[in-house]
Amino acid sequence: MAFKRSSGTTATPADPEQLYRQLALVNNGPANLWLHQGDVLRSWHANHLNAADVAIELPTGAGKTLVGGLIGDYLRRSNGERVTYLCATRQLAKQTAEKLTQYGISNVLLIGRVRTWNAADRSRYTSANAIAVSVYSHVFNANPALDDAQLLLLDDAHAAEGYVAGPWSLEISRDEQSAYHDVLSALADALDPLVVARLRADAPDAQYRNSVYLASPLGVSSQAGPLEEVLSAAAAASKISEEAGYALRFLQGHLGQCMVYLSHRRLLIRPLIPPTLFHAPFNDPARRVYMSATLGAGGELERVFGRRAIKRIPIPKGWEKQGTGRRLFCFPQLTSDLSAAPAQVGPWVADVIAQQGRAVILTPDTRTAKAFTSTCIPDGYEVLKADQVEDDLKVFTQKSAGALVLNNRYDGIDLPDQDCRLVVLAGLPARGDLQERFLHGSLGAVEVLQERIRARIMQGAGRATRNSRDFAAVLLLDEDLVSYVTRRDVQQAMHPEIHAELDFGYNNSIGATSREMLDNLQVFLEHDQPWRDVDQDIVDAREQYERIDAPGAAELQRSVRNEVAAWDAIWQAEWQRALDLIREVLDALRGGRAPQRYAALWNYLASCIAQRLADQGGAPALRAAAERFYDDARHCGRGTTWLSHLAAPIESVSAPAPPVIDPLDEQAMIGVIANAAHLAKPAVFDTAIHSARAALTDAPRKPYENALVLLGQLAGAVPSEGDGNNDSAPDATWIFGDALWAVWEAKSEARPEGELGAGDVRQAGSHLRFAADKRGEAAPGDSPCLLVTPQERIHPSAHAVAESHLCLVRPHEVVDLFDRLVRAWRTARTRDLSSLSATDLLAVFRTENALPSQWLHLLRAYPLARRQ
Repeated sequence: MAFKRSSGTTATPADPEQLYRQLALVNNGPANLWLHQGDVLRSWHANHLNAADVAIELPTGAGKTLVGGLIGDYLRRSNGERVTYLCATRQLAKQTAEKLTQYGISNVLLIGRVRTWNAADRSRYTSANAIAVSVYSHVFNANPALDDAQLLLLDDAHAAEGYVAGPWSLEISRDEQSAYHDVLSALADALDPLVVARLRADAPDAQYRNSVYLASPLGVSSQAGPLEEVLSAAAAASKISEEAGYALRFLQGHLGQCMVYLSHRRLLIRPLIPPTLFHAPFNDPARRVYMSATLGAGGELERVFGRRAIKRIPIPKGWEKQGTGRRLFCFPQLTSDLSAAPAQVGPWVADVIAQQGRAVILTPDTRTAKAFTSTCIPDGYEVLKADQVEDDLKVFTQKSAGALVLNNRYDGIDLPDQDCRLVVLAGLPARGDLQERFLHGSLGAVEVLQERIRARIMQGAGRATRNSRDFAAVLLLDEDLVSYVTRRDVQQAMHPEIHAELDFGYNNSIGATSREMLDNLQVFLEHDQPWRDVDQDIVDAREQYERIDAPGAAELQRSVRNEVAAWDAIWQAEWQRALDLIREVLDALRGGRAPQRYAALWNYLASCIAQRLADQGGAPALRAAAERFYDDARHCGRGTTWLSHLAAPIESVSAPAPPVIDPLDEQAMIGVIANAAHLAKPAVFDTAIHSARAALTDAPRKPYENALVLLGQLAGAVPSEGDGNNDSAPDATWIFGDALWAVWEAKSEARPEGELGAGDVRQAGSHLRFAADKRGEAAPGDSPCLLVTPQERIHPSAHAVAESHLCLVRPHEVVDLFDRLVRAWRTARTRDLSSLSATDLLAVFRTENALPSQWLHLLRAYPLARRQ
């Protein structure tokens, strides 16, 4: 008889821990859960069992797959729920399915083309007899194959941005057959005519080749109908890719609610935040569990998944400091010989790869990958790409010599133990889609991408350290990347283990020779007693570090709920509700250390929405509100040019004219009046001026720093203050309200024949953050740090670690500024300075070229972060 008989009723486990005790009797997994796994499962079951959205942070090697699998299998058994476990890649899905099978958790692997899926396997999932293990694209898709889950387990959530936004991202590359020029023509009124000309040019000037521009949302909205016709015709004529055609289905009827970004190579149409609320396969499940090795702060997870609030189960006790495996970070560009001979970095890296055999290289874009391949790959080496190892990593790991080059792929590749011992991170991982490039490069809203960038660096560096005893060397190349990871605030926001490793790597790279670095690499890769003695230094440092959220993280976390809600309202064309919610966003992004350039974008969006409502016959006050929002956008975005590129014909009526008086100059004159109450007195002024000028032309440190403080008072800074005998503080800090800060690092006692080193430059780069910490608020955008020194030579490594706001100033330039300001003050005093208005003072100071708008650019003429 072939009939199957029931084996009787199996008792439903009381919780996931009991479930594993049952499974462990017959499975091939560990006999017991680790303590921290039990802690996480108990926290979820006791506090978050019915939470719609909950995130779990577990480092690599801490058993994340088992925790997620037990949560899914518990709900499948106890509630009969359909459970889908999503991974980033097919390879990771296969690994996950294998692990779940070892743990005794019933699962089916549903990847590849849907028509090839095993019907019986799919039935086991739909009947809740097995967990479906699949990839993100089978849920985030115009025609999702897995659209009926009741629980979604989202693995590697920190790396999911591209997969989640994909269905709503319509990208068109520029080529002869594409619809790039058709779309550009349709949106001509939404762009500055000068920008349109640059984009149409076959060979634009080099300075514009990589620029990313935002099209006016007002213009996009007004042209939404024609734009949809152009795109539909392009899809019918195969002038856009198949992926773009799928995205068009998601965007139809909503193009007027999208952002449009354009560069000379491609364009992108997408919402700022994916409207996942309206995507049933993701929104309908009763529960979503996000699993990640690094969750971070600042609302990054909520923005990526379009959720207003995601509860978090923090990293388990004992793992808040300890990481997985050991990484030796090396900075070849900081070594004494290679920093002076940049052309030799490539051959040196090629030698390291050749000695090691296999290497994985992670780059942010195709351009960087091509440059690396042409200069850093040994002759005769086979270069593999992501699609060649998607289904089987043995294509790479079984080669004795090979380079796996991955573009914008910092997760989803596991190379444990002898599979790979060398990772190369080439380039700062902030060049994803055009929206990301706009936020980072054009808008300068670095804070909102900080967690994403840090996660990519940490995950990329960990591709070859997949268990507690694993180890790999990590080469960090590119001056932007080196400058970023050597910043103390960036390191403090990372896991203490990574922080300690980066600090150790920096200290053993700066000033060392490339030969010494090779010797250190050899000791590390042998991993015998000589290295174990050194390793204790990293462990000791790790225990001293505490993870500190990056500046602005609290404000960004506070604003994200309303950001997501606002974009949901925009998606439904509920414009008044969207405007009300954006006001809440802007309230959260005020004060403290809120990221003002990100606030500039939201102010601009509010201006566009208010203008739209006014044009639709709304209250007259809406037009005035639109102008105020626009002014605030211009103020918050000071130092950037993205708003000036939005001088589109469609906006010519609504955009207010630039103010006749620069707000910075006005703030300075108000400060001059305030400082004059004490400084303009005859008994004070002449004596102070004489002493200060003498100090600025002589070398002693303290008098020079005091003179800089006086110089700030003459310039109108309130306050202008010294370091208070704190070696970590700027030598002088000038505050021009919320218009601009300027902080100073003075090397007045240095000799002209000396050399400015990386240590001094790294210290100066932190001064703005020190001032922000002290004041409890964010520095205004475009605020500089001015490093004044007579040293004629600059060590090449100083350029590599210099931050973008750091500028070199020569002593004679400081004296020239001092003389300008003194002449302006003398003229004002002859006219009874106490009776002059700010407008009167503007005329006086303008005559002497003593307004900030007239001298600031001179002090910023030599940025130290010169990327050569």
